[in-house]
Amino acid sequence: MTTSMIVGIAVLALAVAGIAIWYGVARQQRTHALQSQYGSEYDRTLKHASSRRIAEAELERRQERVEHFEIRPLLADQRDLFDQQWNDVQEMFVDNPGVSVSRADALVIQVMRTRGYPVANFEQRAADLSVNHSEFVRNYRAARDIADRHRHSSATTEELRRAMVYYREMFEDLLGPEQTMMDRPVERPVERDVALAGDSDHPEDLARPGRPAPRPDRRFDAYPRDDEIR
Repeated sequence: MTTSMIVGIAVLALAVAGIAIWYGVARQQRTHALQSQYGSEYDRTLKHASSRRIAEAELERRQERVEHFEIRPLLADQRDLFDQQWNDVQEMFVDNPGVSVSRADALVIQVMRTRGYPVANFEQRAADLSVNHSEFVRNYRAARDIADRHRHSSATTEELRRAMVYYREMFEDLLGPEQTMMDRPVERPVERDVALAGDSDHPEDLARPGRPAPRPDRRFDAYPRDDEIR
């Protein structure tokens, strides 16, 4: 074997090793980026996938899907109207916790629809929301599970109270910040009456940094416990 052949083989080996190292680093960076973006939703997706590669591909498909949506900020009057609707739903909890939770679920759907999200079924809604609202998706799923169990009379008032808190977290995050003059108008009108959720399917995280604090009338203690229900 000549010297030139030995040198060629060595160069080729180094090139292959360099590509392998680059690929490994790129995959690690991709994993860290997805974990940072999706939080607990990354772990949930990984648990339900046969491999990390498949789980990460699914999360990337979600992002590509949402990037094609025409997500719009709410106008100030729409935010105010939704805010009032939430107060009405919350007040309903005292006399009828189950209906209040169902209305809260429907109100989240209405905000999603107004902002431009498809709302075909719950699992797809949760997947879409995980792209930009990952901090609250786990609790959103938990709230929906409680609402489903309530339909079968197996949820306690304390669980319904917790579901209201979870729905409120997602609701407020979807409302987004106060509108500025540069915000794009939302063309779809807001319905003043929120119907009960009509989906055919049955399916805790900290607030995002910089997100406004919840209003005093929406504290956890605003929802009465079992012994306070009339």
